[in-house]
Amino acid sequence: MELHHEFTVPVPVEDAWRTLLDIERVAPCMPGAAVEEYDGKTVTGSVKVKVGPVTVTYRGTAVFEEQDEDAHRMVLIASGRETRGQGTARATVTGTLEPRDGGGTTVAVRTELAVTGRPAQFGRGVLAEVGDKLVGQFAARLAQQLDGQGTAERAEPEPAAEQARPAAAEPIDLLRTAGAPVAKRLVGAAAAAVVAGLVFLRVRRFRRARSGGGH
Repeated sequence: MELHHEFTVPVPVEDAWRTLLDIERVAPCMPGAAVEEYDGKTVTGSVKVKVGPVTVTYRGTAVFEEQDEDAHRMVLIASGRETRGQGTARATVTGTLEPRDGGGTTVAVRTELAVTGRPAQFGRGVLAEVGDKLVGQFAARLAQQLDGQGTAERAEPEPAAEQARPAAAEPIDLLRTAGAPVAKRLVGAAAAAVVAGLVFLRVRRFRRARSGGGH
């Protein structure tokens, strides 16, 4: 599926470009994300997603395939796998920066996303709605960091890093993020999964009981 998002940040395009390439600084602004290692091109990290009482963690890598400073265009290819499951996620993210009147910057993001496992059952509509809200949260946190607070944080990097860790560790709560209409669909999908699990267990027990009775 293909998703499109757009947001603005209150700094000139050159500053926004440098900031978005500073992965370790930007990652805490993204809900659920944690960076474990970054060598300037490849990012290793994790993303936590919560659906009701269930938390799913994806671990994987993201590689900058393109960084065109003149065009202010970047392409990031990310892939991950559930740490306790068979689900996978792969995304090609293309970001383009354009200057705005007044000195700000518009960031347009196109994401080609492929998911398997539990999140895949929610469909494009749900994932797009959740994606819109997550990008909105990311943009708000990034704008807050850049708009005045960024200068103070850069002057005191160690305290800023310490403050960022708890936020990065918090999982993305899909039910809270999606809102009531989407949450009902998520709860329905989760309930269906629970029912399927109970049916599977009963079938196994029934088969075992018949097998035991036969002997």
